[in-house]
Amino acid sequence: MADDSPASHRRDPIKSSVGNVAAQRRRQNAVTVGKERRESLVRAKRLCRVGPSGDGDVPGEENDMVTDEEGFLLDAQTSSAVEDLKSAIAYQGKGAMQKRVNALRELRRLLSKSEFPPVEAALKAGAIPLLVQCLSFGSPDEQLLEAAWCLTNIAAGKPEETKALLPALPLLIAHLGEKSSLPVAEQCAWALGNVAGEGEELRNVLLSQGALLPLARMMLPNKGSTVRTAAWALSNLIKGPDPKAAMELIKVDGLLDAILRHLRKSDEELATEVAWVVVYLSALSNFATGVLVKSDAILLLVERLATSNSLQLLIPVLRSLGNLVAGDSHTTSTVLIPGHEITDGVIKVLVKCLKSDHRILKKEASWVLSNIAAGSIEHKQLIYSSEAVPLLLRLLSTAPFDIRKEVAYVLGNLCVTPTGGDGKPNLIEEHLVSLVQRGCLSGFIDLVRSADIEAARLGLQFMELVLRGMPNGDGPKLVEQEDGIDAMERYQFHENEDLRNMANGLVDKYFGENYGIDE
Repeated sequence: MADDSPASHRRDPIKSSVGNVAAQRRRQNAVTVGKERRESLVRAKRLCRVGPSGDGDVPGEENDMVTDEEGFLLDAQTSSAVEDLKSAIAYQGKGAMQKRVNALRELRRLLSKSEFPPVEAALKAGAIPLLVQCLSFGSPDEQLLEAAWCLTNIAAGKPEETKALLPALPLLIAHLGEKSSLPVAEQCAWALGNVAGEGEELRNVLLSQGALLPLARMMLPNKGSTVRTAAWALSNLIKGPDPKAAMELIKVDGLLDAILRHLRKSDEELATEVAWVVVYLSALSNFATGVLVKSDAILLLVERLATSNSLQLLIPVLRSLGNLVAGDSHTTSTVLIPGHEITDGVIKVLVKCLKSDHRILKKEASWVLSNIAAGSIEHKQLIYSSEAVPLLLRLLSTAPFDIRKEVAYVLGNLCVTPTGGDGKPNLIEEHLVSLVQRGCLSGFIDLVRSADIEAARLGLQFMELVLRGMPNGDGPKLVEQEDGIDAMERYQFHENEDLRNMANGLVDKYFGENYGIDE
C-alpha cells in the first residue's frame, strides 16, 4: 500500500518545520534503531546457550573466550561431530533415533560452547542438509529441538553463514504451527529471528515464505518465554524499510489486544520485547500508528515509563511513545490534551527521562518533547511552564552534541507558532525573551559553528528569531555579544547554498553599514 510509507505529517513551526524535520529523520532512519539496539542493548542476533526449556549443559562465562589452539581443536571436534551425525542418520538399526539425538546434542554442545561458535567448520563439514533432514515431520521432539538449536546458533554467525540456512527456512516456519510442542516452536522462532536480524534480503525471503502469521499467533498467549521469543523474532522481521510487514502484522486478529495486554501486565522482560514490536510498527506504518494511537497504547507506555527503572525497557517504550507522537497529528490534537491526566503523565515521564544518567533516554525524551512543542499554543505553554525547561536549558550547554541538537528543536518550537504569510514563523515573544534571558542563545550559536548542516540551520533559524523578535531592537546586540556575527560569517562562501544565503542575509539585514550608528 503505497500511501502507508513513513511519510512525515508534522506541524509547521520554524521555517522548514522543526517538528517536521525531527519526525522525518526518525521515521526514515527507523532501521538505525536496530543498530542502536545491537550496540547498546541486545544483539539483533542471539546465540542460544541455554535452550527454551532451560536445559543446557554448557557453562556460559568461563567458555566465552577461546585461544587459537582451543579454536582449532573446537573446529576439529565440530567437523568430527558432523561426520558422526551423518553416520547416525544413515544408521537404521536398533536405537537409531537415540543415536541421532546424541549426535545432534554433541554438535549443539559444540556450537553453544563459545561466544564465537565454530559455525564455519560446521558448514564446511556439510551440517545444513543433515540438520534439515533432522527437521522432517514425524521426528521426535527431542530431535527437532536439537536440530533447531544447532540452526539457531549457525544463524547467529556471519552474514554468509546465516544465508546458509535458506534450505532450512520452510521447515523452521512449518514447525511454528499449533501441532508443534512449545519448546520446538520457540527454538524455531529463535532461529528465524536470527535470520531476520541479518538484513532486508533475508527478511523478505521469510515474509514471502509466510513466517509472519505463525510468529504473530505465538504472541497471543498471556505469558511465557515462547511469547517473548516470538515478539523478539517479529521485531526483527518487520524492521523494514518496507512498511508492508508492519501493516500486515497490526491487522492480525487479536495482535493489538495481545500487545496491549503484554504492555499492561507482563513482566519487564516480555514487555521489553513487545515494546520493540511497537517501535517498528509505529516507525514504519502510518496505518499501524493510527491503530495504536486510538487504543490504550499511549497510556500504557506512559505507565511503563513512570514505573520502570529498566534501561532495556525504557528505551523501546520511550521510542514507541515518540513515534506515536511524531507520526500522527491526531495524537497531539485530540489525545494529548493540555489539562488531561494522560498529558500531564507524558510530561512527567519525559522529565524523568531528561533527569536520567543515560544518554539515550535524554535524547529520546528531547525528541518527543520537540514534537509535542510543535503542536498548539497550549502544548507549548504546557512544556514552557513545566520542569522540563530548566533541564533542557542545562542540557543545551552541557550535553553531548546529539542531545543538544534534539534539545534545540524543543526550545525552538516553544518560541514559534505556525508560519505566517511571509513564510516566517510567528513569534511567541514571552517564551523567546525568557529563554534568551536564561542563556540559551550561546547554545544555538554553538550549533551554527558545527559541521552538522541540520544543526547549523536550526541555529541560524533561532538567531533569526532573536534578531527579529527581541524587544527594543536588542537582538543584534545580543547576537554580537555571543560572537554570533563571526559564526555567521563562516558561511559567507559555504558550499551549502541554503545556509550561505540564510547567514549572509541575516548579516546584511541586521549588521549592515548602519549597524551601531545610533550608539
